[in-house]
Amino acid sequence: MSTLARRLPLGVSHPTAADRVRQTLVIAGTVVALAGAVVGSGLVGGTPIPKVAGGALGPDATLVSPAGPAFSIWSVIYLGLVAYAIWQALPSQAARPRQRAIGYWMLASLLLNAAWILSVQAGLLAVSVGVIAALLVVLIVTFVRLRRDPAGTTADAVLLDGTAGLYLGWVMVATVANVAAALVAADVGRLGISPHVWGMAVIVVVAIIGCALAVWDGGRFAPSLASAWGLAWIGVARLTGALQSPTVAVTAIAAAALILLVTVAVRVTRGSDGARRS
Repeated sequence: MSTLARRLPLGVSHPTAADRVRQTLVIAGTVVALAGAVVGSGLVGGTPIPKVAGGALGPDATLVSPAGPAFSIWSVIYLGLVAYAIWQALPSQAARPRQRAIGYWMLASLLLNAAWILSVQAGLLAVSVGVIAALLVVLIVTFVRLRRDPAGTTADAVLLDGTAGLYLGWVMVATVANVAAALVAADVGRLGISPHVWGMAVIVVVAIIGCALAVWDGGRFAPSLASAWGLAWIGVARLTGALQSPTVAVTAIAAAALILLVTVAVRVTRGSDGARRS
């Protein structure tokens, strides 16, 4: 038996040319996403996201727009994506089933991320809604695939599940804010319903989805923390910004707290059930 064969973990096959291609493309996709982020920050040739399309994505554009500091979560997400890209490129990761299962989905998320930034830079809010909706679907598929094959190492849990979870949780909130911004910019009517009621209703839907996700995935903290983070900053924006709404603020903060409480409860219950079964 060769030395390489002895070093392969049980159940892992030899790397193939397709594995090397996937690893290389993920690295390239990460570079594209980072370039998009630099443009979107306004540092190189672009306009800061809150100022694009006449401020349609700014913190006071709609009642479900998060306050500016909420977007600092992107620094953590990008750091996780870079660490994931480097890690997945290691020879030891090339043929792992988990990497094969989600590699191209993560690549798609990176490219869609860059495409979203380019679309809003061009002022194409309607297009950006389609792009971020596609990004959300891709991240859901990624998360489902990861759940089917539980993490076996700390690196798996942090660099795959953690990064994908934060990414998904934030994009859930960002999708709602993006859709609301596009509708307001297009002057779509509210069917005679108060915008404050609309804002509360949308936040309740996000809370329900966030809680359902926490129950389904066994109480993973990453998606819950990211979605609660976004909701909490919506609450802050509605209390302190130019577009204030105490009712929406309270709803958003309560929704953030509820998602975290449900997540903790699920983890505690799962731990207790495991103890009773052991």
